[in-house]
Amino acid sequence: MKLINQILEKSNKSWYTFVVFFMTVCESIFLFIPPEVFMTPAIVANKKRVFSITLSAALGSLVGGAIAYMIGYWMYDAFGTWLIATFANPQIIPDPTDHVAIQAVIDNLLDKWGIWMIAVTAVTPIPYKVLAICLGLCHYPIWLFLGVSAIFRTGRFAIIGFLLWKFQEQANAIVKKYFWQLTIGAIILAVLGLLLMTLI
Repeated sequence: MKLINQILEKSNKSWYTFVVFFMTVCESIFLFIPPEVFMTPAIVANKKRVFSITLSAALGSLVGGAIAYMIGYWMYDAFGTWLIATFANPQIIPDPTDHVAIQAVIDNLLDKWGIWMIAVTAVTPIPYKVLAICLGLCHYPIWLFLGVSAIFRTGRFAIIGFLLWKFQEQANAIVKKYFWQLTIGAIILAVLGLLLMTLI
C-alpha cells in the first residue's frame, strides 16, 4: 500500500505529464505495456489533470507511431527486422527479412480491411507498432496512417480518461486494492493482442 501511495503521489506531479508522453512514445515503438497503465495513476490521483494526461498520451502515441513508421521506411534492415521478429506473430510474418512477403501481408490486410486495419490496431491490444513499421516498409501514405491513428488512438485514450474522471473515487479505491493485478492484467492483454493477430 505504501508503494502504491507513493506512485499516486509522484503521478500527481506536473512533470508526470512528460512521463506519460515519453512512455507512450516508447509503447508505440517497442514497449510492451499499454499506455493506460501510465495514464491511470495520474488521473486517479487528480481528476483535474484528465485533459493534460489524455492529450500527452495521444500526442506520444502519434509521435511514436511516426517514428515506428520511419523505422520501417528508412531503417527497416537496421532496426525494423528485430522489432518485427520480436512483436509480430511468426505465423503471419515468418521471415522478417523478406520484404516481398511483408508487402503481401499488408496488401492482403488492405484488401480485407482497408484503412480499418489501422483503426483495429489503434483501439485493441493488437500491437500498433508492428503495423506502423510494416506500413513504413511498404511506403503506405503516412498522412493516412497518422490521420486514422490520430482519430482512433485519441478516441481510445479519451474514453479511458473520461471513465477515470467520471469514476475517480471508485477507480482510486480499485487501483489501491488491485494495483498489481491490474498491471499484470494489462500485460496479459498485450500478449493476447499478439495472439489476436492470427485471426486477422
